[in-house]
Amino acid sequence: MELKRQKEVYVIGHKNPDSDSICSAIAYASLKNEILDRVKKGDSEGLYQNLFVEGGNVVYVPARAGQVNTETEYVLKTFNQKTPVLMNAIRTQVGDINIRHIKGIPANYSLKKAWETMRESDTSTLAVVDKEGFLQGLITMSDIAAAYMSVLDNEILGEACTPIANILETLKGELIVGDSGKCLTKGKLVVSTATLSVIDKFIKEDDLVILGNRYEAQLSAIENKASCIIICDGARASRTICKLAEENGCSVICTPYDTYAVTRSINQSIPVSYFMIKEGIIEFNESDYVADIKPVMMSKRHRDFPIVDVNGRYVGMISRRTLIDMDAKKVVLVDHNEVEQAAEGVDEAEVVEIVDHHKLGTVETIRPVNVRNEPVGCTATIVYEMYMENQIPVSKDIAGILCSAIISDTLMFRSPTCTAMDQMVAEQLAEIAGVDIESHAMRMFEEGSQLKKKTDSEIFFQDYKKFTAADVNYGVGQITSMNRNELLSVQERLLAYMESTLEDMETDMIFFMLTDILKESTRLLFVGKDAKMVVENSFHLEAEENYIDLEGVVSRKKQLIPKLTAGLQG
Repeated sequence: MELKRQKEVYVIGHKNPDSDSICSAIAYASLKNEILDRVKKGDSEGLYQNLFVEGGNVVYVPARAGQVNTETEYVLKTFNQKTPVLMNAIRTQVGDINIRHIKGIPANYSLKKAWETMRESDTSTLAVVDKEGFLQGLITMSDIAAAYMSVLDNEILGEACTPIANILETLKGELIVGDSGKCLTKGKLVVSTATLSVIDKFIKEDDLVILGNRYEAQLSAIENKASCIIICDGARASRTICKLAEENGCSVICTPYDTYAVTRSINQSIPVSYFMIKEGIIEFNESDYVADIKPVMMSKRHRDFPIVDVNGRYVGMISRRTLIDMDAKKVVLVDHNEVEQAAEGVDEAEVVEIVDHHKLGTVETIRPVNVRNEPVGCTATIVYEMYMENQIPVSKDIAGILCSAIISDTLMFRSPTCTAMDQMVAEQLAEIAGVDIESHAMRMFEEGSQLKKKTDSEIFFQDYKKFTAADVNYGVGQITSMNRNELLSVQERLLAYMESTLEDMETDMIFFMLTDILKESTRLLFVGKDAKMVVENSFHLEAEENYIDLEGVVSRKKQLIPKLTAGLQG
């Protein structure tokens, strides 16, 4: 039967996540789950109702759209937090939709039992699986209908290796002599209605004989080496017949059905393995993307398609109607609201909420959603405000990661994006978490740099975002350190990497900020046609061949992007 499960709503930050993106996702998912728990318990007093996305059987799951950097790893470890689930793409997957979790059946199931299972499950297709749960084939109503059309094939029971147990089940029979685990492997089906002389000539070795309460006919079948006799109308076999049958290896079955009913019904005992579809089965994996499988499903005439898990074991069925009724993957975006910065497939997902501190971007939603956007230096500040508005206490560990996010995003309050609210919130969180802001910040930044231990790719993508202005696509990365010499030591490495990947990144220009936290300055590296001219026009300064020093510039969002945008548009 179909099982109901919790609907997952993913709380996810931007690509190449920083500490704010990760920590805010964890803290906000925790807040949402706490709100839902209180509502379920009937304790909704003091809750800010506009925060709700939906009720019911829902759980909020923190996610990430990329690898966690070393600074964030340190923060999560310090405050006992698990790394959020990785979601490079938030496209709707097969596992997100309503799979019909109909149990698979074994290959020795009778057609009758398969038919009954179909009726109980209201389905026209069943999966046939082995003992380990791996898919062996499919059996459909049309396959069962084909079995009934084979009623004139009197050798089909043997060809199908029909188990005696299936015959007993189908005919509600009682096994008087023989082994129910035995299978018919050859011989034909004979209905004993003629005279004894005719029957005696017609029955051959290994045949299955349907007959009534005629001692002579039973004896003739046994003497002619029949593999099984079925005695109809509720008649019983005599002791002599039973003894002779046992001596000759002939099974004896008694059934309450008459000869006509047995003849009509016995093909229902054939195992599904004989009629099931084995070749050309179209199956999908739970991890497959719906957009990718939809054209395949629409091009086939099959009604149902089997689904397997990552290990290849059968899970359930989906139909084309499932795609019509499906729900897209639900996500809450934190610390971003632009398509270029979101995980792949955001346009296929249902964005149900946005919590951010950047300018409004290009994410489109299916329906109106709650958007919380404030001009503060960090999303974590907004998340803390939401805890306070809902009168939900912040735990020590959640306070620790929120405080760390603010320290990181505001460069320990040195960034021009930092507001008085950010600093006040950080101080309150530090007190709850029991940390000293300055010493904790120093340790965070030390863990976050360690540039000599990182590859060029790891440094470049530590905090990289894409932007568009005046039809120009450009990317901006940033690393921070409290050691200027450490920053300068990777300059040539980064420039070479930027040059080599410019075309692959599908951008016209790449800029990279080497930001010195203590001196509150940035060396801006750049590559790409006209990049130098854009930088000089933007800052009205003369640049070197591939870099420029910018005193007092530490914020990408507030000090760099607006200038570059103006330079490109001008």
